[in-house]
Amino acid sequence: MSVAMDHTGPWTVADVLALPEDRTVRHELLGESLVVSPAPRVRHQRASLRLATLLAAAAVEAKAPVEVLEAVNVLIPSGLCVPDIVVVDVAPTDDDPVALDADVVHLAVEVVSPGNSAIDRKVKPLLYAEAAIPHFWRLELAPAPTLVVYEWEDGRYRERLTALSGTTTSLTAPFRLDVDPATFTWA
Repeated sequence: MSVAMDHTGPWTVADVLALPEDRTVRHELLGESLVVSPAPRVRHQRASLRLATLLAAAAVEAKAPVEVLEAVNVLIPSGLCVPDIVVVDVAPTDDDPVALDADVVHLAVEVVSPGNSAIDRKVKPLLYAEAAIPHFWRLELAPAPTLVVYEWEDGRYRERLTALSGTTTSLTAPFRLDVDPATFTWA
């Protein structure tokens, strides 16, 4: 964090990517502002891993040429975001880049964190829509796990459905998947 305090002037993507790796925080660039968030708690990580695992299995079953990744840098027109989960084309990941272009992202998922709820619910959907990422999902953990599914249409996201905890919902995009949000948080 001392690196962030020593910085002067507007932040750039290059500045953020040059920061030392630190697993205790996430660095994102929203416009010219550096946003530093604490590492997610266990409940958040458990839900993210379980949803990513489910997505990866569905991608394999669909024979989709994609990869499911957690917490990777995604370059967007307004800076750099770190979605909790992304579904991306396989080819761009072959060279082990430090960041992926938004145009290879099919789905961005945010697991809402108590400390970042406004950014997860309001800011990031706008940024992902600006980047024309076709699908955005928001996983709410409280009071009960709920998955809200959006699709990009006419430059913005439109809510398509909400999957409630305790109910299996069939999704068709970015590939077929049956989901019950309750399975993401049980211990």
